[in-house]
Amino acid sequence: MGQLLLRGMLAGFLAALLAFSFAKIVGEPQVDRAIAFEEQHSAAGHKHSHAANAASEAEEPELVSREVQAGVGLLTGVAVFGTALGGLFALAFAFASGRLLKFPPRTSAIVIAAVGFLTLYIVPHLKYPANPPAVGAEDTIGYRTQLYFTMLVFSAAALAIAVTLGRALSASIGSWNATVAGALAYIVLVAIAAYALPPINEVSADFPADLLWKFRVASFGMQGILWATIGLALGALVERSQTRMVH
Repeated sequence: MGQLLLRGMLAGFLAALLAFSFAKIVGEPQVDRAIAFEEQHSAAGHKHSHAANAASEAEEPELVSREVQAGVGLLTGVAVFGTALGGLFALAFAFASGRLLKFPPRTSAIVIAAVGFLTLYIVPHLKYPANPPAVGAEDTIGYRTQLYFTMLVFSAAALAIAVTLGRALSASIGSWNATVAGALAYIVLVAIAAYALPPINEVSADFPADLLWKFRVASFGMQGILWATIGLALGALVERSQTRMVH
């Protein structure tokens, strides 16, 4: 188990390096555009403010420069997240492989990566999509974060219920029909959760639509690279280890 966990963390670190490269090339330019948009609006607001408030509205000193945030800061955050995700992925692989999935290691890892990407990223982001820095009020950050993680927890719980239901029905209606029944149960449960949770739309009417779209595509791509690379790398590492044991 320790070796599998180590391989998962190694796969996660490799995935983080690829995701960082993608984020640096594709994502950071969108963040810069969003920050520039926010600064333009802030400057326009200052022009209409009373002169007596000018001193109190002076910009606070920047604790961390934008260059550090987009470089070392981004790399550190992605590396920590990717390594941790790889470790958790290895635990999920150890649990599902041989119990829920009767496939070779590579196939099992790819299936787990696809299900994890769908459950823990795509579904929560369909309800609460990623937004660039200029979108959303500062005083609602905590509330929006709570709602997002609530949707994520609902999605993960719905997956657990769907898997349990599928396993319970497999003996009576067959594996294929049980899988379809579990998938339908998951869709119904997450649809109910998405309907019950309150919507959030804080995108201003004048915010560039193309910038919002490109930022969300970059977020999707970054997460897709993480999950796909972890699945492919861990499956290859496990299969290689098993081959060595046989020989």
